Amino acid sequence: MGLPSIQRDFGLSATDTQWIVSAALLAWGGLLLLGGRTADYFGRRRVFMLGLALFLVTSLLSGLAWNGGVLIAMRALHGVSAALMYPTALSILANTFTEGRPRNRALAFWAGMGGVGSTLGLLLGGAVVDRIGWHWGFLLQVPITATMLVLCVVLLPADRATDRPRTMDIAGALTVTAGLGLIVYTVAEAPAVGWTSARTLGMTAVALAALALFVVVESRSAAPLLPLRMLRSRLRLGGNVVIFVVTAIAFSMTYLYALYAQQVLGYSPLRYAIAGAVFPLTVIVAAYLGQLVLHRVGYRPIAVLGTLLFGAGSLLFTRVAVDSPYFGLSFFGLVLLGAGLGTGTLAASAAALTDVDAREAGLASGVNAATVMIGGGLGVAVVATIAASRTGDATSPEALTEGFRAGFTASVVISAVGLVLAVALLGSRRRGSRTTGVPLTIPQPRSGDTDLPSLQSTESFQSTESLQPNRKVTP
Repeated sequence: MGLPSIQRDFGLSATDTQWIVSAALLAWGGLLLLGGRTADYFGRRRVFMLGLALFLVTSLLSGLAWNGGVLIAMRALHGVSAALMYPTALSILANTFTEGRPRNRALAFWAGMGGVGSTLGLLLGGAVVDRIGWHWGFLLQVPITATMLVLCVVLLPADRATDRPRTMDIAGALTVTAGLGLIVYTVAEAPAVGWTSARTLGMTAVALAALALFVVVESRSAAPLLPLRMLRSRLRLGGNVVIFVVTAIAFSMTYLYALYAQQVLGYSPLRYAIAGAVFPLTVIVAAYLGQLVLHRVGYRPIAVLGTLLFGAGSLLFTRVAVDSPYFGLSFFGLVLLGAGLGTGTLAASAAALTDVDAREAGLASGVNAATVMIGGGLGVAVVATIAASRTGDATSPEALTEGFRAGFTASVVISAVGLVLAVALLGSRRRGSRTTGVPLTIPQPRSGDTDLPSLQSTESFQSTESLQPNRKVTP
């Protein structure tokens, strides 16, 4: 909401203005895996508080920024802080609550608090930009973050383990950070330079080469950043794939609606914030209702429901016009999208964190969080490019609306892909069988082993309790 004001105050070009968002996206996506692994090595509370402290400092300097270059640099550091905080927070949650109903409730609360934060951010952000300027959008984060630091000291117990290996997979961290970072960079730049330009194709090739090198490094590392066995479970792999699609739809749809509301309907930032608040509020309700039945019906039905809701919401938005009434279309479309995000994210995140050893919960959370960010970034880039290609250089409300319809149609297609993937990859556990929580009792590495023992497959935890005497059981 504040980008037009920032661009005007600093005299930034359209490309420079894009980097206010892309710089954070690049740092966040490129460092998420390393952030999750860092939490496993050095303690979740310590790393989370480090991320909070960095976020506080960068928020202060962003609000006091004296030129566009400083603000873009601070936004990149915001991404670094998010890469430390996001997977670590989810790891704290996963290690605090046992798998099954307790963790499902916690995940629902997590999604709900995200909805509350989004709602408050929309409303406060709109009011602040309208009344006192974009600087205060950053400065208001400083006292909130300081309060969170105090609460961390009071509420979060120290969790540093003495049996964690004290080495870091530096080669793996460098290659995966370079690969993910280049993907995000390529997506951020492609709309400006062209998706088929030599620069875009060259950067894509370099990114893929870096990721291929990462796989080679991990397969040979004694203490890999991402043990490749973690991807052998179809359920965990499916959870991450589905959440990639779900967040691609959610990010792209909310991005398009923000532009449609302000550029076509003429909403002010505050009016847009009020109109859009129904989306995160619906996420809260849907996540809460979803966790009530998730442990009974399994991951697949809830994820399928989420993709169907996304498809219905996207399909409704394909009917937008230059004068569409809010309660005649947008309201119901946002409700459907919010319900899809609440249910889809809940089911996919629960599946992605299934049967994860407590010592690798930060890593698993980092993979999950990286999937969210990369999915969202790619979704926005692809859908925005489709919309822009239909609009061309025209700026009339009619031409813009036609472009937005094309983008919304693309989201319908992505929803259909998500539906197929949810059906194919997310199998349901049998009702009545007990599943393992994060704190598993598993064999320790033999003397001299630097890697952790292989995790049992998801299917192996579906057997009866009597066949698994050494595991902790969720009551």
